[in-house]
Amino acid sequence: MGFIKEFKEFAMRGNVIDLAVGVIVGASFGKIVNSLVDDVIMPPIGYLLGGIDFANKKIVLQAANESRKISEVAIKYGSFVNSVIQFTIIAFCVFLLIKFINTLQRKLGESDEKAPLSKEEKLLTEIRDLLKKQKN
Repeated sequence: MGFIKEFKEFAMRGNVIDLAVGVIVGASFGKIVNSLVDDVIMPPIGYLLGGIDFANKKIVLQAANESRKISEVAIKYGSFVNSVIQFTIIAFCVFLLIKFINTLQRKLGESDEKAPLSKEEKLLTEIRDLLKKQKN
């Protein structure tokens, strides 16, 4: 029974639940970025480049042969281009998120420094100052 209780404590920790939420939100965000790249960004780029559809771009190494049951062998560089763009968008969004969090932490750190000193802190500050005067 101790093993089950220990597992339950582990699974219900805040860090594990936060991680699960992060993974689920990240997967959903990935789908949104995929749609953004495939359905919004790449069509205008393809249009500007003469009607190219990057999703179907490939270099065929061996054509399919149905009579011999050989499937096509191809390098799908269009999918790779889409993936690189998706990665760039996700990396940029993560960068913005981290930058925002760091800014908030700096602001919180500054506000903590400006907080009024407690009685104990004031007393310790006075003692420190007196000791400095005695050394000089």
